[in-house]
Formats: sequence, structure tokens, C-alpha cells
Amino acid sequence: MSEKVLVAGVGMIPFAKPGASQSYTELGAEATRRALADAGIGYDLVQQAFAGYVNGDSTCGQTALYEVGMTGIPIVNVNNNCSTGSTALYLARQAIATGDADCVLALGFEQMQAGPLKPHWDDRPVTRARFQPIMHGLTADMAHLPQAVRTFAGAGREHMQRYGTRLSTFAAVRAKASRHAANNPLALFRKVVSTDDVMNDTVLLPGVMTRLMACPPTCGGAAAILVSERFAKKHGLRTGVQILAQSLTTDPPASFDPPSMLSYVGTHMTRSAANKVYEKAGIGPEDIDVCELHDCFAQNEVICYETLGFCPEGGAEKFVMDGDNTYGGKVVVNSSGGLLSKGHPLGATGLAQCYELTHQLRGTAEQRQVEGARLALQHNLGLGGACVVTLYGKH
Repeated sequence: MSEKVLVAGVGMIPFAKPGASQSYTELGAEATRRALADAGIGYDLVQQAFAGYVNGDSTCGQTALYEVGMTGIPIVNVNNNCSTGSTALYLARQAIATGDADCVLALGFEQMQAGPLKPHWDDRPVTRARFQPIMHGLTADMAHLPQAVRTFAGAGREHMQRYGTRLSTFAAVRAKASRHAANNPLALFRKVVSTDDVMNDTVLLPGVMTRLMACPPTCGGAAAILVSERFAKKHGLRTGVQILAQSLTTDPPASFDPPSMLSYVGTHMTRSAANKVYEKAGIGPEDIDVCELHDCFAQNEVICYETLGFCPEGGAEKFVMDGDNTYGGKVVVNSSGGLLSKGHPLGATGLAQCYELTHQLRGTAEQRQVEGARLALQHNLGLGGACVVTLYGKH
């Protein structure tokens, strides 16, 4: 038997630029305090904790959580690249669903460095080293670009070549993100920009990507308190938001063979995870009201419209041009402003998505509220690779 898993509390602190934030210790501790306060419980009731971060030494999770309390509970440190936060959520959900615990903390935080992402060890193989020649061969003309930019610019260009997608489509997605972020007090970048503003920004790859189409590194923390239904009833906690289904996938062989940048950036992982969630919940993508997806680049958001099933393969441009990705359309995507507006503190991103969707289902998202939202989908992607798709619903 699987126990129902409810989201009793969420907490998030505003993301900040590297060098302008508190240390990871306080980022993690304060996000936890806020989630506990939102749930209305003390740390003494938490039975397990999963703490996610990418850039840090061993037991950073304990270091952050000891600032909240030292109760002797199991604390597991999680690192799954950019999907770290939602992987911590996945493990917390499993602990409750299997009956192993009744109240579990999922925490994500990151103290980022300025500039492009880079490996921090130079004496061992980098992740995906076996497959990087594929990316290097398909993007040989982009060798001057940072690796993350090169990877997603390559995928964006392949989408353009395969389906005729225009640069203005990616720009329109970035402009949409800014309009959503204008209503989010926790978004770092709240200035509304137009499609033309995005098109005319600094060029990263001619005809394919400008700087505004890439999310910036930021520092931050976010957390969620997950509980069983019986625990919620015993302690008088909220029972309004439930995790209905969840899937974590890794790369199949098709991610790399035949060589394709679209496959390389996780389209197979995303499609598989989404389909498993839809099947388990007995719904389809057409039933989703609001979605927070992994828009590390505007190009990836466009690609994910198709892999999450919101439109047919090759239909993303029409989906954008018809306004089906925003208020009044088929599904409101990244009501928070997404990574493009909040930035991307790697370990915190997945739990920041959980924070937004929980408030949407509670009806407490204020100016960015999606009217009548009942089903919410979360997509968090980490190359290397791991993809977590989570479905939330009103309980």
C-alpha cells in the first residue's frame, strides 16, 4: 500500500546574485525555518531530511540544518546536478509513501560562483566525459562558448533546423517569462522585456541565442515539508495539496545514439518521466493547469513543450504564437517567471518550483494566480543525467 503524500509547508527565500547572498548555511537554514513556519510545526517533528546541493563539500546538509536543530534524525545529502532539489523531493516522497516516515523535510540550497558553470575538479573525468565527443562534434563551430550555452544553443539550433522554429519564438518565451516575473516578489529579475528587447540583446550565437535567453547563476534556498495524511490529521496541518505521481528517469541509449543535440539535452528522459506520471495518475497533458518547467534557456522551454506533451512534436512555435503557454491559454507555464527570471541556484531550483506550484493549488499565488488551478506539473532536468517530473493536485 502507498501512503498519500501531502505538502504541508513550503519555504523559499529570494534568490540573489553570487556575492550578494548569505552563505549556504543561512540559505538552507532560513528556507527550512520558513517551510516549518508555513506548515505550523517545529523541527522536532521532522523525522528525516534530504538536503540537496551541487557545489559544496560533504555534509553541507548537516551544516545548514544544525542551525535549525540537532535532533539526531537521518540527514541525507543529495547531488543530481540541476535536478538536485526535485531529487531530494523524490526521496522525501518515497520515505512517506512507503510508510518509513510521516514527516520529512526536502531542502535545496546553493551558494553559486559568478560566471558560467564549470567543473571544480581538474584531476578526474568530468561527468558525461564518455559522451561529450558527440556534443563537440555536433557543435564544433561553438567551441568558444561556455559548455552549458554551447549545449543548449546546439539543441535550439537543431530544433530550428528540424522544425523551422524562428529566433523570435525563443525571444517570445523570454518576454513571457518577464511578464510573469513582474508579479512575483521572489523573482530576481522583474523588469518586463519585449520580444524585440530579447532579440536585440547581446548575441551569444548568431541567429540562435542572445544573452537574455539564458538563465543566470544565482544563490538561494527552498524547502518543503511532506507529511502523511494521518500525520496531517493528527497535528491539524494543511491537507490541501497532494503529490499524485512522480517519476525520476536517467538517460536511455537513445540520448546519445543516433547523435542529436535534442536527445543530448534530455528529451528522452523528459518524455519518459512525463508519460509515466500521466499514466500513473490516469490523466493527460491536456489536463494540466499550470506547469513549472526547467527553462535554463528559452530554447529548452520550447523543446519541453513538446516532450511534456503540451503540443505535438514540431508544434512548439504555434503553441507559443497562439499564447497557449500563458494566462488564457492551454497551460500557464512558469507562472513564477521560471529560471529565466529567478535565476538557477542548482540545488534550490526544484524546490522553488514546488513552492510556486503549492501556492498555485492553495490559491495563494496572488497576482500570478492561475484561476481554478487543480493539477500542477513540475519538470526539473539535470544533464548527466536525471529528470524528475512531479504531479501535484488538490486533495
